[in-house]
Amino acid sequence: MGDIGTIIIADILPIFAIMILGYLGGKLHKFDNDQMQGLNKVVLDIALPAALFLSITKATREMLFSDLPLTLVSLVVVIGMFMLSFFLCWKMFKHNIAEAGVCALIAGSPTIGFLGFAVLDPVFGTGTQTGLVVAIVAIIVNAITIPIGFYLVNKGLNAEAEKGTGKTKLAATGTAAIAGKGAPAAPAPAKKAHNSNLDAVIKSLKQPVVWVPILAVVMVLVGIRFPAELDPCFSLIAKANSGLAVFAAGIALSTVKFSLGKETIWNVFYRNLLTPAVGLALGLVCGIHGVMLQMLVLAIALPPAFSGIIISSRYNIYVREGASTVAVSTLAFAATMPLWIVVTPMIEHMFGA
Repeated sequence: MGDIGTIIIADILPIFAIMILGYLGGKLHKFDNDQMQGLNKVVLDIALPAALFLSITKATREMLFSDLPLTLVSLVVVIGMFMLSFFLCWKMFKHNIAEAGVCALIAGSPTIGFLGFAVLDPVFGTGTQTGLVVAIVAIIVNAITIPIGFYLVNKGLNAEAEKGTGKTKLAATGTAAIAGKGAPAAPAPAKKAHNSNLDAVIKSLKQPVVWVPILAVVMVLVGIRFPAELDPCFSLIAKANSGLAVFAAGIALSTVKFSLGKETIWNVFYRNLLTPAVGLALGLVCGIHGVMLQMLVLAIALPPAFSGIIISSRYNIYVREGASTVAVSTLAFAATMPLWIVVTPMIEHMFGA
């Protein structure tokens, strides 16, 4: 096992340092709203898609099918906990669909692309097993949960827009009735039926952060290898993704009141403890053992994916809870990471695996 303190200093501390810089930049009014939105646009439309593309195309078709139980458990846990996070935020905390979609991207998705190798390599050593776990979880998070999250955000925004339109029409009808002294208003012209689900899908697929990882997965599945010589064409902007995302999260946090309420605490518990516990249980049931099980649990116990807070800030939804969750969950990971490293083999031993 590597030095956990070194991981915290080398990988967790820089996140807070950059987030604090963003926070100070926002508080000191060094960035106005237009500049912040421009920064978010660079991350969401350029840097993040480039990072996702490079991360996914490093995997191979053989990787995905070399350990089928690992792939299936990762798929069920990551997508299942993502959708459960959405449902609970929607129903339990009474948020709308768009806000619950952002919540799922934050509380339901680990930042595997940024911290995957940074955390797993020092603890378990560099090797094919580490690369396999990171590749599988990264593909599921980046190519499945992010597109689903974007679809939910667009669906929710469409629903809110239609609700607002309906209220406007109702007010106009009432005004017309008053003006006409009780006479019925003229019937509105017939409007073509609107499919909000299809509209949300189309809007999502237009976003580079959605179609780029899907394209990368298709390339992996059909066996098209992205030439390693061309990596520098994308890697330079891709490397800026994590730093810009964390910096933007700090700016977003400066615009709202920090929240350590029950929802933030629940999101942190959900991300850092409940999700990896479900992964551990399902992994044991499906026969995943030893180092592979420990790596899987640690991979899905990582802090929230930064893509969620970028989408939150871009559309100005779920900003307070989202930014607070990212900050607290990342800090809490310094304690939950060694906890899972110690607890996972103990539970495996208790059940005789």
